[in-house]
Amino acid sequence: MGRRPCALRGTAATALGAILALLFAPLPSARSAEPAARPLVVAHYMPWFAAKPFSPQWGWHWTMNAFDPDQVTAGKRHIASHYTPLLGPYDSGDPAVIEYHLLLMKLAGLDGAIVDWYGLSDFLDYPALHRNTRALFEGAVRFGLQVGICYEDQTIPRLVEAKRLPAGDRVKHAQTEIEWLRANWFAQPTYLKLNSVPVLLSFGFDGLTDDEWGQVFPATGAAPLYLSEHRRRSAAKGSFDWPQPQAGLAALDTYYQAAREPQAAGYLFLPVAFPRFHDIYKEGKAQEGYAPIPDDQGRTFASSLERAVQSGAPLVQIATWNDWGEGTIIEPSAEFGYRDLEVLQKQRRSRDPQFLAAPEDLRLPLRLWRLRGRPAPTPAFTAELDRIAAQLAGADAAGARSALARLEAPAPPGQ
Repeated sequence: MGRRPCALRGTAATALGAILALLFAPLPSARSAEPAARPLVVAHYMPWFAAKPFSPQWGWHWTMNAFDPDQVTAGKRHIASHYTPLLGPYDSGDPAVIEYHLLLMKLAGLDGAIVDWYGLSDFLDYPALHRNTRALFEGAVRFGLQVGICYEDQTIPRLVEAKRLPAGDRVKHAQTEIEWLRANWFAQPTYLKLNSVPVLLSFGFDGLTDDEWGQVFPATGAAPLYLSEHRRRSAAKGSFDWPQPQAGLAALDTYYQAAREPQAAGYLFLPVAFPRFHDIYKEGKAQEGYAPIPDDQGRTFASSLERAVQSGAPLVQIATWNDWGEGTIIEPSAEFGYRDLEVLQKQRRSRDPQFLAAPEDLRLPLRLWRLRGRPAPTPAFTAELDRIAAQLAGADAAGARSALARLEAPAPPGQ
C-alpha cells in the first residue's frame, strides 16, 4: 500500500545566521510589495499507481478496499476516485504514461514536479515508488523539467512498528536516505533548486519529531533547503502550505497571515494552489473521509493560483497533479478535461511572453500516448514517436501536430 491518507494525516534546531540571510537575500519575501516576475510553479506528483496490464494486478490506490477496476459501467472502470483520468486508470511505472504527464506539464507551463517519495526501504510498495520516481527524474532530463522531493518520513515509524528498523535508529535512517538524495539527485542539474540549493519538503508530523529533524542535517553534508508542512519546524528554513478540508479556503488566509508575522521574517513560505478536495476514502472503506472543498466551476483553482503567484514567493506548489483518491487532480480527466491546465497556461503567458503553448497543444500528448500503445511498433515507428515528443518539449507543436496526423492516418490499401 504505501499510502499517505491526506493533508490531515496526523494533523538540534538549525541556526540561520548570516549564511541563510545571504542565501535568501535575492529571493522576494512574503511581505514584498511587488510580486516576483515569475515564480517557479510545480505540481505535487504521486508515483504510487499500479494498473493492469503493465503490472500483474491493480494497486491499492485504484482499488482501496472496495473497488474492482476490472468492472466497467458505461465505459468507465470502477476505481477509487470520483473522477477518471483521460487515459483511464494507469500505471505510474509505464514509460508512456510518464512521457504523457511530463509533456502535459511542459505544455501547461509548469516548471516541474515535487514527487511524494517513500524512501529506499524494501517494504510494502516503497521499492516501486522509488523506481517510478527515478523514472520521472530521467524523463525530466529529457524534457527540461525540474523535479524535487517531498519526503514521507511517516515511513520511519512504520518501519519501526514492522520491526524493520530499531527505534533508536530513526534519525540515522533519515540521515542515510537524505544523504542518498544528496549523492544521487540533489546534484542533478534538473533537481528543483532555489539559488542553487536543492529544495526538500517533508510531509505531515507523523514521522520524525521536531527534535529528531534537528539532528538530521548536521551529518548529511550540505543541508538542503528544507521546508515542513504548514508550520515551520525548528530545523526548517521555511514551510509549505497544503489543502486543509476542515478549514476550507479560510486556511489560505491563515497561512498568508503567518507569512506576515514578525517572527516569520527571513523564512521561506511556499504557498499552495489547488482545484478542489473531494476524497473517496469513505466509499473506499479506507477511513471516514473529510469535508469537501468545492471546485466552484474552476474558481477555486483560478483564485488560489492567482493568489499564490501574486504572493511574491519564489516557488508555488499545486496540490496536486494526480492524487485521484483525494480528487485534487489537475491532470486531465473525463469530468474536467483540460480546464485546469488551460488556467495554468494563461497564467504562464501573462508573465512569460516567450511561452507560446496554446490550449489546443494540450491535446497532443494524448494522441502521442495512443500511438505508443500500438501493438508491435517497428524501431522506425518508435523513433518517429520519440521525435514527436522532442518537438512537443521543444515548443514545435505545429511540427508535432503534422507528424501525429501523418502517423494516425490509415495505411493505403495493400500496405
